[in-house]
Amino acid sequence: MLGELMLQLQNPNTQWVLLGTMLLGITSGVVGSFTLLRKQSLIGDAMAHSALPGVCIAYLLYGSKSLIWFLIGAVVAGLISSFIIQVIINHSRIKEDSALGIIISVFFGFGIVLLTYIQHNGAGNQSGLDDFIFGQAASMVGADVQLIMMIALLLLAITAIFYKEFKLLTFDPQFAKGIGIPAAFFNGLLLLLIVCSVVIGLQTVGVVLMAAMLITPAISARYWTEKLSSMIIISGFIGGVSGVMGTLLSTIMEGMATGPLIIVAATIMFIISLVFSPKRGLLAKAIKLLSLRKRTAVEQIFLSIYDVAEGGNLGDITEDEILIRRKVSSSLFQYAISVLEKREYISRAKTGKWMLSDKGIEAGFELVLQQRLYEMYLMHEMEFAHLELKTREDLHLASISNETKDQLLKLLRIHDRVPLLMPKSAISDRRMMINDL
Repeated sequence: MLGELMLQLQNPNTQWVLLGTMLLGITSGVVGSFTLLRKQSLIGDAMAHSALPGVCIAYLLYGSKSLIWFLIGAVVAGLISSFIIQVIINHSRIKEDSALGIIISVFFGFGIVLLTYIQHNGAGNQSGLDDFIFGQAASMVGADVQLIMMIALLLLAITAIFYKEFKLLTFDPQFAKGIGIPAAFFNGLLLLLIVCSVVIGLQTVGVVLMAAMLITPAISARYWTEKLSSMIIISGFIGGVSGVMGTLLSTIMEGMATGPLIIVAATIMFIISLVFSPKRGLLAKAIKLLSLRKRTAVEQIFLSIYDVAEGGNLGDITEDEILIRRKVSSSLFQYAISVLEKREYISRAKTGKWMLSDKGIEAGFELVLQQRLYEMYLMHEMEFAHLELKTREDLHLASISNETKDQLLKLLRIHDRVPLLMPKSAISDRRMMINDL
């Protein structure tokens, strides 16, 4: 198989196709990043489906297959469909998603009618127009790839030159208008880039799958970064690799079309990003969730042990007494107990029961005090609106005023929630403050 692949790579036509699909993937990834962030993902789908009647009309007018005339027809049809979408949105009650659905179905249906007419008219079946539905990368020749390469490089150059303007219009269009950026011009330019990106991919990926080529690399890149510049680079890289992988797979899998395999490769890279990206991936989230559950279980079990000890039972704390206060699973309970033992907060007696150590009393006092102070804050949140606390960890007595400290501690005394089990050592001024209330 490897020998066959190396033999195929020596074929000039395969090299042209490989270059063309790689450039298509890079361009689609770069332009698709802006499409995704502007929440215009369906625009690419609409432009792709709208391009089919443009290609058919260009063939009818020109009379034979010519990629450049096909591209011109597709661009014109895409721009017309975009104009109609805006007219529908601005002058009717129809919303954007409905307008896009209408244009996609109407233009694609019209394109299929024209395609059927051409195929039943003389030499129409030799026109190769049906390749534009699902794509036929193998039909590309050097001249086609050179044209695609020139358009792709032009699109990448325009994106690099006007990167700042596109970035401002994507994230803060009102500010962009305020500083004098001609928003209408750059919105139109970005739309033209999207249309051109779609058009150059029609022969490779096809009308049906081109929207996936525009969006999949961008959404995959979104999982790996928070910066637009990095997202564009990663998206272009994923798109280029998808194009190369799809082309290589089609050379070794006889009878398999290149376009669908490119989308399959892009989808595989999306799944990898979805699962393994370090911050947003499902695996990272699962690890964080498991870590949170473990940490919460340790705190809950520790609070329960302190509650039992607070009632006067320091040395004969049973599992039932702990779990009756806060229920956790058996595995998390065993994990929490092992952590508390390692920290020397508790120790196991010969009877198998647990006892709270002096170190555990100190740590438990701090934890319980913080927990109960946060409860007081939640009960009287309107009185402490200036604190704007979101979690218990945000409550640090050292970071709030003395007046607020006194208010919270007084509420603790009023509601009879002062921790009764005090550490023997003078842990801090907090115990003194509580006793002085």
